[in-house]
Amino acid sequence: MEIHGHRGARGLRPENTLPGFAHALALGVDAVELDVGLTADGAVVLGHDQVLSPVNVADTAPAAPGDPLFPYVGRAIAELTLAQFRTLDAGVRRPQGDDDPFVLTQLPLPGTAPATLDEACALLGAAPGVRLAVELKTDPGWSDAAVERFTRAVADVLIAHGLTARGRLLAFDWRVLVAAREYAPALGRVALVERKTLVPGTAWLAGRTPHDPAASALEIGATALSPEHHITTPELVARSHTLALPVAVWTVNDPAAMGRFLDHGVDAVVTDYPDRLRAVMAARGLALPSPFRSPALR
Repeated sequence: MEIHGHRGARGLRPENTLPGFAHALALGVDAVELDVGLTADGAVVLGHDQVLSPVNVADTAPAAPGDPLFPYVGRAIAELTLAQFRTLDAGVRRPQGDDDPFVLTQLPLPGTAPATLDEACALLGAAPGVRLAVELKTDPGWSDAAVERFTRAVADVLIAHGLTARGRLLAFDWRVLVAAREYAPALGRVALVERKTLVPGTAWLAGRTPHDPAASALEIGATALSPEHHITTPELVARSHTLALPVAVWTVNDPAAMGRFLDHGVDAVVTDYPDRLRAVMAARGLALPSPFRSPALR
């Protein structure tokens, strides 16, 4: 059973940041999950939202005096150049309401710059055996050409770092997985599913039917299935295993739920709190991944 740190360790450090990834490595994880977007000038950068959210990033100053696009928060990553994106502060979570659980547990790191996938690969690639689970943020509104261009750009970064054997691409928009199978077949391909993508007539599954998500994922060339926890049943896990598809359930932060999914036989749990999952696994006598302290961010 594997521990996958969600957006690094979102419950403990700012998400999708190099310090967050370093903290996940220091705790000990099998894989680090992260999200990427593509800037207007073609840089693959880290960020969960296609449109920059004030929860996760804040403006500091324009990239150039009088920049008409400033402020940048609230704009799509695709509108901005890498230089504009780099001006953001990604180190402090700023919840928009009173029901944000992470603000109570996440250590603020003000002044943390947003990172590129290239930088994340340099950091994570130095950790022996740790895998990179890179989620591409697209949706059915994207053209096929745009999806393919983004997929190739992400794959190229992983290939350049020699991380194809340790890298996997994740997507709700299964066109990403189809493109990845053609362009970079050595990379893993993880089919993400949730309730809203499994409705009749869905546009998320690259033309496949939602009634048997495991079989459909296998048909488009997925190497693993990653369902949200609400729909992860023993039956779905068993069906996936019948097709030789590993199952990584997301995102599970409650220790009792972690134990339940271990009982279901999942292959990995994606969590914002790798420390909690380590404790659950240790109590069951399960093997744990070794901690790794990055020399670059000590």
